[in-house]
Amino acid sequence: MSQATNQSWGGRFSEPTDAFVARFTASVTFDQRLARQDIQGSIAHATMLARVGVLSDEERDAIVTGLTEIQGEIERGEFAWSVPLEDVHMNIEARLTDKIGITGKKLHTGRSRNDQVATDIRLFMRDEIDVIDAELTRLRDGMIGLAEREADTIMPGFTHLQTAQPVTFGHHLLAWQEMLARDHERLRDCRKRVNVMPLGAAALAGTTYPIDRHVTAELLGFERPAENSLDAVSDRDFAIEFTSFASILLMHLSRMSEELVLWTSAQFDFIDLPDRFCTGSSIMPQKKNPDVPELVRGKTGRVYGHLMGLLTLMKSQPLAYNKDNQEDKEPLFDTVDTVRDCLKAFADMVPAIEPKKESMYEAARRGFSTATDLADYLVRKGVAFRDAHEIVGLSVAYGLKQKKDLSEMSLEELQQFSAIIEQDVFDVLTLEGSVAARNHIGGTAPDQVRAAASRAREALRALGAPGVSV
Repeated sequence: MSQATNQSWGGRFSEPTDAFVARFTASVTFDQRLARQDIQGSIAHATMLARVGVLSDEERDAIVTGLTEIQGEIERGEFAWSVPLEDVHMNIEARLTDKIGITGKKLHTGRSRNDQVATDIRLFMRDEIDVIDAELTRLRDGMIGLAEREADTIMPGFTHLQTAQPVTFGHHLLAWQEMLARDHERLRDCRKRVNVMPLGAAALAGTTYPIDRHVTAELLGFERPAENSLDAVSDRDFAIEFTSFASILLMHLSRMSEELVLWTSAQFDFIDLPDRFCTGSSIMPQKKNPDVPELVRGKTGRVYGHLMGLLTLMKSQPLAYNKDNQEDKEPLFDTVDTVRDCLKAFADMVPAIEPKKESMYEAARRGFSTATDLADYLVRKGVAFRDAHEIVGLSVAYGLKQKKDLSEMSLEELQQFSAIIEQDVFDVLTLEGSVAARNHIGGTAPDQVRAAASRAREALRALGAPGVSV
């Protein structure tokens, strides 16, 4: 290490780095979060170097023992992080050299901080994706279970936030589940591209040492080494792809949150959230605020910002590595934390939702939600659909004046708009009849909802994720 600069790379420099510049360019305050992955990668690298004869077995063992001890120091909070040493990599390497002497300096043979940090981030992302995968599985499983239990619970379906047709609460929950199923596929697909190893690309052009990258990849559980050294050290597509997944997921959770916030309001009164997911007001004693869904809705914009930040970070970078890439970690770390916490909150909260069945049913009775069923009834009687549409429209206009729902009108009242209408019309004008009539795959009939829930659970189980209910 240069005496003039006190840096591992200081031999070429004749004066120390300015103190402000040292702080400005250092990343150790946030990338120390990669310490476990950095040590994991270093142990694999040292093991590989020993296999190809670059290190002796004794040197390898000293490095592995030293790194293992350093991991313990970090976990116990005993490790002294140094800003002048810039980053997590140099802090750990300097401590290793303190512990085992000159052998510690041999660890960096055949690699660069460029391929080292790229490997650390991929190891970190792989670990975090697996945690997020488990939380997403837990949320989907709980949502499917609630949908099964509420397959018969009638509520209004909406378009334009206006009452459209009756559905069931279970059917609505399975619509949410479909969103999450697509998100789950995106997450699993993203993990495949994360699980490629940059280590061995060195600074940008590989190394002259006889390394075996397949050995290192196997030791670290990577599917394969990266094919091109230039791309390996400068690629951050996997981070952008993950943040894109996160943005779509949070968009879905935000849509769900918006509905939960509406449904808990006195104006809807469709559901109750347990007190543990809500807070009160400092001035209004009656308030029960749905803070969890509101916060999830708010955090969505934060993740969108990280996606745009990462895209902008990479858009003008020439190959290969540039210092700009230091700015990838904080938005990526925050995205990971935000996604994990939002999923945990939802996975805990959704199965505990308590539907207010009477309120939902009464809301479905308002707004002429069975109007389309009346039109379909007329079509089955031989009326052209456009004519049927007009007949029902006139019936609704009459109902608005009389303040009567279609199901509340007498047969004589309905027949003034079409003589074809008979007593059997009331079979389709009931909410139960309307919901049950859409008895096809993807439809609202309770048996179809239960069948869809069963298929969804089977698909979830097929992913191989643990913890899916039977």
